[in-house]
Amino acid sequence: MHRLYYSPGACSLAVRIVLEEIGQPYETEIRSAKNGEGTSTADYLALNPRGRVPALTGVSGGSGGAPDLLTESVAILLFLAGSYPEAKLVPADAAAEARCLEWLSWISVDLHGVGYSQLWRPHRFVPDPTLHEAVKGKGLENIRAAYDHIDRILSDGRDWAVPARYTVVDAYLSVFWLWGRRIGLDMEAGWPNWARLMTKVLARPAVRRAISLEAMG
Repeated sequence: MHRLYYSPGACSLAVRIVLEEIGQPYETEIRSAKNGEGTSTADYLALNPRGRVPALTGVSGGSGGAPDLLTESVAILLFLAGSYPEAKLVPADAAAEARCLEWLSWISVDLHGVGYSQLWRPHRFVPDPTLHEAVKGKGLENIRAAYDHIDRILSDGRDWAVPARYTVVDAYLSVFWLWGRRIGLDMEAGWPNWARLMTKVLARPAVRRAISLEAMG
């Protein structure tokens, strides 16, 4: 059985959504600084030297830390989709599968790794606190630009992010939709094509369960 290390409201929500879509039993362990059990404790760093979430147990071929621990959202999402093909969370067609990876890579690197990291963790970019507000401002600018890009892609009326079917990409996109709401953006008015997609995604039973479990409504 897999164990998911997560923090409520973090990008680990996407993994939890996919686990709920798969429907197999799994365990969770919260890693939140709010309860004193964050990702920088000695016991967690022994398992996962990267000190981040999500992390998933039950995957062979470790890369430091626990021998069966897999890290990085994109890797975990693709591992789960490939391990449970009956859930049909990645298309079998090579081109559509590549589109999944294209989406996931861009979201992880540009939107999350740059935009939201600048907004929420400016100290990772510059040590000088007097520059942090400028970094945050650039982060918000990058987030808005990424959201515009998402909306343009979806403006062709496709049913899902990868047109073939609902995939791990839609689950991943839901995190950043909810984050947009969290930072006060008017998501529905600003990005109507994305809003149309999220109406369907957020109505899925697995998505509703995952959000409810994390109390991230």
